[in-house]
Amino acid sequence: MKDKMTSISANFLDADCDARRVLFVVYPNIVLLDLVGPLQVFSHAPDLERGKVGYSCAVTSVAGDLVETNTVVAIPSEPIDRFLNLDIHTLVIVGGDGALSAMFDEALLKNIRQLASRAQRVGSVCSGALVLAAAGLLDGRRAVTHWEDCDMLQNEFPAVCVEMDPIFIKDGDVWTSAGITAGIDMALAIVTEDLGRQSALEVARSMVTHMARSGGQSQFSPVLGRQLRDATGRFEQLHQWVAENLKADLRVEALADRANMSPRNFARQYSAQMGLAPAKAVEAIRLEVARDLLETSGRSIKQVAVQCGFNDEERMRRAFVRVLGVAPSDYRRSFRTE
Repeated sequence: MKDKMTSISANFLDADCDARRVLFVVYPNIVLLDLVGPLQVFSHAPDLERGKVGYSCAVTSVAGDLVETNTVVAIPSEPIDRFLNLDIHTLVIVGGDGALSAMFDEALLKNIRQLASRAQRVGSVCSGALVLAAAGLLDGRRAVTHWEDCDMLQNEFPAVCVEMDPIFIKDGDVWTSAGITAGIDMALAIVTEDLGRQSALEVARSMVTHMARSGGQSQFSPVLGRQLRDATGRFEQLHQWVAENLKADLRVEALADRANMSPRNFARQYSAQMGLAPAKAVEAIRLEVARDLLETSGRSIKQVAVQCGFNDEERMRRAFVRVLGVAPSDYRRSFRTE
C-alpha cells in the first residue's frame, strides 16, 4: 500500500512539478463525497492553454494511513509531514462528523496552520470549516458550512462571520463551502478562476453536473423545503400543478377547487401544514421558476415575467426585491450560467 501511495504523489512531491498542487487534509470519519467530489474536479480539470492536466492532487492525514469515512470505503492517505515544506497552490480541509474531534486535535491544527502558510489558497468543504476555524484561519472572515453546523461554527468561533445561506463563500484567499455536493460547486468555481470557464465546463460536462451554481445561491432547496413541511405529500400534486400552470388562475378559490376543499378550509389547513398562506406559496413557486429561467435561459425579463404568471416586469421586480433583495436584472448578471 505504501509503495502505491508513494507513486500516486510522486509528481506532487517533485520539486519541478509544474501543475498546481492541491492537497486534501483528511481525518477519521470524513464524508466520502466531501473528498471525492472536489478531488474528481481537480484531478480532471484541463489546462487548455498548456494542453495538460491543470492540477496535481494528494490526500494527507496525520498518521498517513487508511482513513475511515462515513461509508464502507476507507481512503489511503500519506503522512502530513511529507508536505509541510512544499509550496501548495490549494489546501482543502475535508468535512464530516470527524470534524467534531479534529477541531480539538492540536497536532492536526498545527500542521494545517503550517500548510496554510505555504498555500496560495485555503478552502474547506462542509464541516471542514470547523477545523479551519479551530486553526484560526477564519477569524474576521465570512464563512459558510453545512446548515446543520452553522450555529456551532458561530457559537464556538465568534470571530468568524458565519452566513447560513450561500453554497460557498470566497473571502480573499480563503474559500468555504456548504454541505457535501457544494464542495463540487466550490471546486468548479476555483477551476474557473485558475484555468478559465471553458476548463470548468469540460469537467462539469464530464461529471454530468450543472455548470455551475454560483456561491451566492442558496444551499436550501425550495422544493425540498416544501417536501419536508408536507411530509405526508398531501399537497405535492397541487404544488406540481402550480409549477406547471403559473399563468393560470391561482387564487385561493382555484387552488381549493383543485384540492377538493372549500376555500376557507383549504386556506386554514394549507397554512397550518405549510407554514405560509397559499398566495405566498404561489409567489414562492413563481420566484423559484423565474430564478431558474434567469439563470439558464436566454428569455428576456419580460418574457420570464409573463411565463411565470407575474404578467409584467414591475410586478416580478417588486417580488424579487421584497423576497431576495435584488432586482431580476441584477440577479441574472450574478447567476447566469450560459
